[in-house]
Amino acid sequence: MAIVSQRLRRRIERDFPEPGSANGVIAMVSAVSESERIQAALVLWTGGDHERLRQARDLALLDWRDALVTADLADEGWPARLDAELGPEG
Repeated sequence: MAIVSQRLRRRIERDFPEPGSANGVIAMVSAVSESERIQAALVLWTGGDHERLRQARDLALLDWRDALVTADLADEGWPARLDAELGPEG
């Protein structure tokens, strides 16, 4: 099974509630990166839209930094934004 953090898994399950959908999303974001930050950027940018997720994946595969910028996770305040969106780690 693909690896994502528990808090990101919860967000994926919330944003992609259709049966079996979350596992596909987890596999897709895990294939792009092992970084929670980059994985979360894809999920946050898409807002539960599968087509946007494919676009985000394609962009991240070209240059993952563009995905961070698009999801507002590129600046030094990204850890606080990630905590606000996904909940605290742990």
